[in-house]
Amino acid sequence: MNLLLIDAGNTRIKWGCSSDGEWLRQGWVATTEPAALAAEFAGLPAIGRTLVSCVAGDAEREAIAEALPASAAPPRWLVSSAAQCGVRSSYADPSSLGPDRWAALVGAWQLTGAACVVVNAGTTMTVDALGGDGVFLGGCILPGARLMRESLARDTARLAQRDGAFSYFPDNTGDAIFSGAVNALAGAVERVAKYLGEINGSPPPVLLSGGDAPLVEKRLNAQVTVVDNLVLEGLARIAAQSAG
Repeated sequence: MNLLLIDAGNTRIKWGCSSDGEWLRQGWVATTEPAALAAEFAGLPAIGRTLVSCVAGDAEREAIAEALPASAAPPRWLVSSAAQCGVRSSYADPSSLGPDRWAALVGAWQLTGAACVVVNAGTTMTVDALGGDGVFLGGCILPGARLMRESLARDTARLAQRDGAFSYFPDNTGDAIFSGAVNALAGAVERVAKYLGEINGSPPPVLLSGGDAPLVEKRLNAQVTVVDNLVLEGLARIAAQSAG
């Protein structure tokens, strides 16, 4: 069965078409231009199941549904659950967990089958702890690098947006702002990894995905694996299990 998987985030709508565990095509459009998906989907084979993780707004959700090819099955909108594909949730209200986080956890479990820290670094960054028994222990959300820099520019008098690069000891304001954002992101990951390692007895690996993954990867003191489109990997697993 051909599967169409869609991850509608705050900045990008990423998608992939898979069959028998293999990716046939993948792509993305800006979240502000969801109608562009119609051209992206041109030429896809008949789709037996469509699964969507959407954290964008209602307008984007409607546009995604309208852009689906005529040969595609009606979309199923992922809602996080208490247990799925070997992962169990300890979230206070499992259904309130973002579907992108849930799909990423499922993808991480299928890839590792072990305790790990699951990170999606994009417009926001989520850092989630997955235990060695497949239990999602919890996680945190923080602004991504761009949002951090924009908040300083918006809410302070003298820290306007400016170019910057990472430095261990920044000697100008642009570098200081950029380095502060990167260090905040890396620090959040390393602290969750430390907490999980204390429970686990050994440092856990970090699975890192998202557009800002390269920024964070270089600054982490951890065993890091970068996974392209971890959310799509999880969606593919969930859709395949549902189809089965």
